[in-house]
Amino acid sequence: MISIDSAQIDAWIAAFIFPLARIFGFAATAPLWSMAVVPQRTRLMLGLAITLAIAPVLPPMPAVPPATLAGLWIMLQQMLVGIGMGFAARIVFSAFDVAGEFMGFQMGLGFATFYDPLRGSQTPVVANFVDLIAYLLLLAMNGHLLYFATLAQSFVAIPVSATPLAADSWGNLVRLGSHIFSAGLLLALPVAVALMITNLALAVLTRAAPQLNIFALGFPLTLLGGFFALSISLHYLAAPIQAVFEIALGAMLGFAVVR
Repeated sequence: MISIDSAQIDAWIAAFIFPLARIFGFAATAPLWSMAVVPQRTRLMLGLAITLAIAPVLPPMPAVPPATLAGLWIMLQQMLVGIGMGFAARIVFSAFDVAGEFMGFQMGLGFATFYDPLRGSQTPVVANFVDLIAYLLLLAMNGHLLYFATLAQSFVAIPVSATPLAADSWGNLVRLGSHIFSAGLLLALPVAVALMITNLALAVLTRAAPQLNIFALGFPLTLLGGFFALSISLHYLAAPIQAVFEIALGAMLGFAVVR
């Protein structure tokens, strides 16, 4: 006769509920899954499916009943770890927003915004275009599967325990902000340099022919030059965007400092 006691039931529940808390926290803040267009029911089903898939191969969970105060503390801790991992990836992903806004500002389209259903807010058109290119490349490179693999690896690098993360872990999230501006500027550099050359040419043309109306001539030329430079740079953006993805994957595990 098979006998099952309460300790075994608690162990089965802990093996599922502790990873689920981390995965739910990650899905709430990570790029692609935290979009406003992704229904909450879809995130719930995704989190349950990932947990069921990876739970049998995860390291042993703490022998703590989930319904106790210590179990609730571990669940809260794991949710914070998942939120931190997703937020670390999201911080690096914001480089595409900075690059698009910088391009649009240089092209004279900084004022051109529209409602973005992916975020539920007003977004500059060029920034939204660069974001869409980045998301399409992420899916084409199976980046979403790499996110799942990194999430599963995090249970080895950041074990499930009641020990809180070191305070420097959240400081690492702040330091990740430097990647926003450095990577964003590098992505926007081809368009920025092309528009700088265009503006210098317009300045020389104005000095040579003062009767030209620089305001009527400069805006369309700058706009056309920006679109031309952006169309040419799209052929070479795959490698820099992939480098940003790799930084984001490393940031997911690198933000945490285990005591």
